[in-house]
Amino acid sequence: MISVVLFEPEHPGNLGAIARSMKNFDFKDLVLINPKCEITQETRNRAKHAQDVLDNVRITDESVLKEFDYLIGTTSKVGKDYNIPRVPITPQELATKIDSSKKIGILIGRESDGLRNDEIEMCDFIVSIPTSTKYYSMNISHAVTIILYELYKVLGENKINKHIIAISKNEKEQINKMVNNALSTMSFRTPEEKETQVKVWKRIVGKSFMTKREAFAMMGFLRKIVEK
Repeated sequence: MISVVLFEPEHPGNLGAIARSMKNFDFKDLVLINPKCEITQETRNRAKHAQDVLDNVRITDESVLKEFDYLIGTTSKVGKDYNIPRVPITPQELATKIDSSKKIGILIGRESDGLRNDEIEMCDFIVSIPTSTKYYSMNISHAVTIILYELYKVLGENKINKHIIAISKNEKEQINKMVNNALSTMSFRTPEEKETQVKVWKRIVGKSFMTKREAFAMMGFLRKIVEK
């Protein structure tokens, strides 16, 4: 299941617009983390026929993030190659990778300043919408609409890869643990070099949505590295 998770939303109108877009593309689970606004009549008006999305909204804190197998961050502030946490993929690329049988949270940042660095660090990878360099920051409701549209184009149609199941959060964590064990057997000039490798491999594992068969093969490879 794919959930739309809003961090500290500030404008009631945006909540309604996002609920409407979710209804357009068959998404139902809207999560609000520490909202700074309430669901008002403006929210209801903007939502139109998506009142059920608002009626079932979950209002909570950051502890809810623990329930997801994958966390996908969104940002307009992309990084260079060396800024690993902020190296993004596009919504179209996301749609070709995602496995909706897993619990996936699409994290949408604040209207004022987006997702913060520590929140970006929690994510398996980042999605960014290509926009003009003259004005790159989008309204969050518009950004959500584009992302959900790209997902629906794949998930809402007959899916040729529906028989392929991605690994879960527990399996992903096990691979990351084994990667860290393997890295511990290697020499690095500085602790920072090792930490960079940890971040890079975490992103690779998160982005891959690898199958169980691929995961077992990778685990076997990592085990051989440690045993050697």
